[in-house]
Amino acid sequence: MLLGAIEGGGTKFVCGIGTSDGQIVERVSIPTTTPEATLDEAMSFFSNKGIAALGIGTFGPIDVNPQSPAYGSVTSTPKPHWSGYRMLDHVKRFLDIPVGFDTDVNAAALGESVWGAAKGLRNCLYMTVGTGIGVGAIVEGNLVHGLLHPEMGHIVVKRHLLDSYAGNCPFHGDCLEGMASGPAVEKRWERKANELEASHTAWELESYYIGQALANYILTLSPEIIILGGGIMNQAHLFPRIREQVKSHLNRYVQHPVFSTDLETYIVPPALAGNAGLCGALALAKEALIR
Repeated sequence: MLLGAIEGGGTKFVCGIGTSDGQIVERVSIPTTTPEATLDEAMSFFSNKGIAALGIGTFGPIDVNPQSPAYGSVTSTPKPHWSGYRMLDHVKRFLDIPVGFDTDVNAAALGESVWGAAKGLRNCLYMTVGTGIGVGAIVEGNLVHGLLHPEMGHIVVKRHLLDSYAGNCPFHGDCLEGMASGPAVEKRWERKANELEASHTAWELESYYIGQALANYILTLSPEIIILGGGIMNQAHLFPRIREQVKSHLNRYVQHPVFSTDLETYIVPPALAGNAGLCGALALAKEALIR
């Protein structure tokens, strides 16, 4: 049995065909332009592939409430042309199959929970730091939803004493995403993140903001593992810096053996590497088929 998967990002849509045990057998990357053009190309990829169900993990914010009249649509995204677009309706004009629909980070959290670093655990957190910052959470075995879904990339953070940057978020200015996303790094330093040397001050600020955020998530959700993905986290030297910042912000308040170590097994990169989101979308497809 074959399943379809879409990892919808602000820069590209990655579409894949896979199996119910999480194996990707075919994939394609499509530039994210207008919703009509992007989704038409995605649907063309899936035509005649014989998939039994489709999972979509996409950038947002999105409406994930099946009882809502706007279910399956993008809401107030800064991505031009996408606000209000009914993604799920577009897909269903082409495919008459079950479709699972959630955020890209919830999908990645699900993928890592089923097949990756969080396998066997009932509570985990997946954070992506790239074009934007998003966080997906699984609590007691369930993806976290609510009125819509968590938007933990937009929490308020304390400003670093060395940082005078106004912030890049069009909605909140200096929220976490406004201070620590890839575009924020590039606009603050006028260089792309992958062009900055490991000793650059940028990484002190980056680890401070991410570590502060993770400390807040630990205090709120108490995840059993934290998985950090996205383009910024390709800078491997960030992991030990972030772990130290988490310890500093918690300041010995949370008493658990994991926090007396160097946190190498608690704050980790995705075990599924670049396939976390796509495998998570396969898991969404599998759940939709079961429902």
